[in-house]
Amino acid sequence: MVLAFLMALSSPVIAQDFQKGFAAYNAGDFATALQEWTPLAEAGDEVAQYNLALMYDNGEGVPLDDKEAIKWYRLAAEQGNAKAQYNLALMYDNGEGVPLDDKEAIKWYRLAAEQGNAKAQYNLALMYDNGEGVPLDYAEAVKWYRLAAEQGYVDAQTNLGNRYGNGEGVPQDYAEAVKWYRLAAEQGNAKAQNNLGIMYEYGDGVIQDNTMAHMWYNIASANGHEKAGGYRDERAGLMTNADISKAQAMARECISSGYTKCGY
Repeated sequence: MVLAFLMALSSPVIAQDFQKGFAAYNAGDFATALQEWTPLAEAGDEVAQYNLALMYDNGEGVPLDDKEAIKWYRLAAEQGNAKAQYNLALMYDNGEGVPLDDKEAIKWYRLAAEQGNAKAQYNLALMYDNGEGVPLDYAEAVKWYRLAAEQGYVDAQTNLGNRYGNGEGVPQDYAEAVKWYRLAAEQGNAKAQNNLGIMYEYGDGVIQDNTMAHMWYNIASANGHEKAGGYRDERAGLMTNADISKAQAMARECISSGYTKCGY
């Protein structure tokens, strides 16, 4: 990551100054980082501008200052820095340092999303999914969820599964929903794990299987899903003691394997 930063800098002297600041930042010496990066940022270096924005955004070596963070995010974003574009969008989305402005948030999310930023793709999808700053458009939401999901962004995978499960923005396809739920579940997402349990409970996209449903509900509950424990107990009322023991053993193996061995 450091090398990629340095390659973008225009001269060995500037690169040396940036590296000194980066080393200081990583060592927790924020004052030195600020001293090295401020002149570079003022000279127009987008990476220094972005890093300076982060320091003001997080109050590292300086008082937390949303407006100063926005100033530097904007300068970097206007030069095409995707991370700065995403963070500037967040500031507008949350009304931090600027009045809340969904349309301005969408503008910057889109610019970052078009550069492949998975977080921006996901947040842009949410805006279309909820009709915030744009007309509600499930098909457009699916487009951006998919791009983020294909990069492994777990919440996008879960929401894409929901869209296939509900037939919103795409034809209803339970098997495709199961595919995306499973990918998210294997990353530890409790909502996706619970939803997989539901799919096995009702036999949607998979063969109906109370033992598998019990396993996924149990795992989701262990990961904090509030309703999954109740769903698990409902399944247990329809299962033999042997099947319950099997489901419990499968859940333990699934968790202990880091979600690589989940099922029969």
